[in-house]
Amino acid sequence: MFHYIWSLINWYLRPFIKWVLRQTTHMCELQRICYGKPSGAPRTYAVEYSLRLSRNADIISLISYLDDIANQCAITIRSERGILEEAIRTVLITKKINPAAHPDFSKIFGKCVELIWGYRQLCVECEELRQIQYDSGNPVHEDLLLRLWDLLMPYDPLDARITKQWQGIGFQGDDPKTDFRGMGLLGLENLVYFAQEYPSAATHVLTHSMHPRYGYAFAIVGINLTSMALRLLKDGSAKTHIYNSSKTLPSLRAFHQFYCYLFYEFDGFWLESKPNNIMEFSSIQKKFEINIRMALANPSTVFRINLSVDNI
Repeated sequence: MFHYIWSLINWYLRPFIKWVLRQTTHMCELQRICYGKPSGAPRTYAVEYSLRLSRNADIISLISYLDDIANQCAITIRSERGILEEAIRTVLITKKINPAAHPDFSKIFGKCVELIWGYRQLCVECEELRQIQYDSGNPVHEDLLLRLWDLLMPYDPLDARITKQWQGIGFQGDDPKTDFRGMGLLGLENLVYFAQEYPSAATHVLTHSMHPRYGYAFAIVGINLTSMALRLLKDGSAKTHIYNSSKTLPSLRAFHQFYCYLFYEFDGFWLESKPNNIMEFSSIQKKFEINIRMALANPSTVFRINLSVDNI
């Protein structure tokens, strides 16, 4: 009830407060944010909030346009510049900002637009990958799976495509394809990226997963962490990390790196928890996710794997 009343008050008072501040500072709200907030998540969150609450028809139309192209995954290396220029031009005209008098605004605001709608597009891309089911008849899928084995077990060739050896890296049965049902190709790509880009960290974690007392199924846990990473991405919790870490348009690489951090940190968290058996996985993962969410609540948070092999 209190939240509803406050929202109502804010809805009616916000235009008046903005008008007063514009008269006293001679800058619109977006200018005050871009000049006054620290770069990364604090600034980008504030710009996003301001744009989403705008009642200006041109701004509302701009947001709808940006949402649509992000939903279509149409922001590419070729198209991005034109999209950003259109967004900046619309805001400069709508907010009556003189670019000659405020030369830094366009660059700062454009970066925020890149992050906001790059993140939205990343959510779409990840969900599309999740929906692609592993197909053993697809040579691309098969090559990716075999690549995972070669990266993790380079000195132990597979005896056959379907073999109990897969259980050695944490799959449930003789054929890993069934384990990807929930996370589709996204789960496989996450595992391959971790093993390929952070080989020392992946080997470190795989070795821990074979611990005689605190061991766990490496691949299955990895797929579960893909689910967690996607959940944090889609509900917006991961924005803090992505906004702070991305130097360019957020891409699948940003999600993969976020996942790698979660996997590496979960491994340490699991061992520190000293579980009695694998049945405690669900409760320990929930505690781990709570810790990650608490960290992401800090607007300055950025995650990096704390190893000498860190090549972010």
